[in-house]
Amino acid sequence: MKRTQNGEQLTRLARGGLIAALYVVLTYLSSIFGLSSGVIQCRLSEALTILPVFMPEAIPAVTVGCFLSNIFAGGEPLDIIFGTLATLIGAVGCYLLRGAAKKFPAIATLPTVLANAIIIPFVLIFAYTAGEGYFFLFLTVGAGEIISATVFGTILYYSLVKTKVFSIE
Repeated sequence: MKRTQNGEQLTRLARGGLIAALYVVLTYLSSIFGLSSGVIQCRLSEALTILPVFMPEAIPAVTVGCFLSNIFAGGEPLDIIFGTLATLIGAVGCYLLRGAAKKFPAIATLPTVLANAIIIPFVLIFAYTAGEGYFFLFLTVGAGEIISATVFGTILYYSLVKTKVFSIE
């Protein structure tokens, strides 16, 4: 029995590491197109925030991936801390909504969209001295999150369910 538990723990750790690495790679890919930071952002990596619906290890994985992405991108300390916090809040919220995601997967992306839309405008204003007003930034960041987390995340969800890679318990 213990052997199986150790094997499962190792599988979860490896899966978490792969998710974190994929988050970093997708953020870097987004940055090539100028989409990963700034007033209008659409990080492809935010689609991965749907993964806590399938597995709890995705929560620390996307959080670490966001943290590393923000460091590698040369983010300001406020961005590194609060951007990562927004991703953590979103991932935990997604996990808590996994039951509702069975019927309507997009609902599980709402915590990610809201956490980023509420927190990131403050980061843009105070860390990067964005001249736009909070509510404008709320809308632009929120729109980017709807595209990346909700649209791409829902596509990822259905792809994983359809291919039977993961199922919701």
